[in-house]
Amino acid sequence: MPALDPALASFLVGLPKAELHVHIEGTLEPETIFALAERNGVALAYPSVEALRAAYAFHDLQSFLDIYYAGASVLLTEDDFHDMAKAYLDRALADGVARAEIFFDPQTHTARGVAMGTVIVGLTRALEGARAKGLSCDLILCFLRHLSEEDAIATLQAALPYREAFIGVGLDSSEVGHPPEKFARVFAEARRQGLRIVAHAGEEGPPAYIRSALDVLGAERIDHGVRCLEDAELVARLAAERVALTVCPFSNVRLKVCERLEDHPLRRMLEAGLAVTINSDDPAYFGGYVAANWLDTFAALGLDRAAAITIARNGFDAAFVDAAERARLNGLLDAYVAAG
Repeated sequence: MPALDPALASFLVGLPKAELHVHIEGTLEPETIFALAERNGVALAYPSVEALRAAYAFHDLQSFLDIYYAGASVLLTEDDFHDMAKAYLDRALADGVARAEIFFDPQTHTARGVAMGTVIVGLTRALEGARAKGLSCDLILCFLRHLSEEDAIATLQAALPYREAFIGVGLDSSEVGHPPEKFARVFAEARRQGLRIVAHAGEEGPPAYIRSALDVLGAERIDHGVRCLEDAELVARLAAERVALTVCPFSNVRLKVCERLEDHPLRRMLEAGLAVTINSDDPAYFGGYVAANWLDTFAALGLDRAAAITIARNGFDAAFVDAAERARLNGLLDAYVAAG
């Protein structure tokens, strides 16, 4: 990979940016997993931090998910969820993130007997602390698509007493074999509740899943979406409608969506007029947080300062914030660019 110009690297790290695709459970570092396991008396299948990190040799989405869910087993108390989220939020601030919209997977925890309130209250405490430090941030509740729609409906109902704690719902986990239309009813109810809508589509699943996410679920953003390039008509639609795609370069390489970062389609997506953003997905598992994704992707694809400004602007324009907050975020970007 070619070296990145130091001036551009510095510009990228400090650039005010949005992170719109990060799973909070995917920010659990191996060291934290072991610390929480000891705190909570949870037995792990790995003898050491090094053995667990060595297991991060994923060959597809499912092999990653198997370890991801095992790691989440150490999360039991409000403090656990708070500490996990605080660690991510502190890192996001250091990486220049001005707006974070953070996914959480309550079914991963409620299936283990952890109460919905334990999850949401713990996460919310951490977000309140980050807001006090100047970070604009909110939660998005995601449904696990390998489970039934009935389970998703029950999850939404259990979460509604905490409705003020999250701004939207999403769809994640195993994509292949679980099309968006499987969850039409629960997303219809989420829309009735005034929740914003996102969905993972077009990562391992086909471009048709992107269409279903838009037309059946009412998705306002598409998480990943890289396979849209296989369908010229879909690309034209996404560009015309300015549907943001929350692209995760490191994730795409680690899960074999593309072999090398140099092969990543992000440059082609930009050239096609798509509203792409750069995000970290599950940074503890995929080798880097959001600034690292920016730095290495720009180096690998030969992207420049103008592309950085476009991608940052895409993120703020796609964020689920009101007009005043969007203007504030874009003002931060404008001031940074003018100063640099």
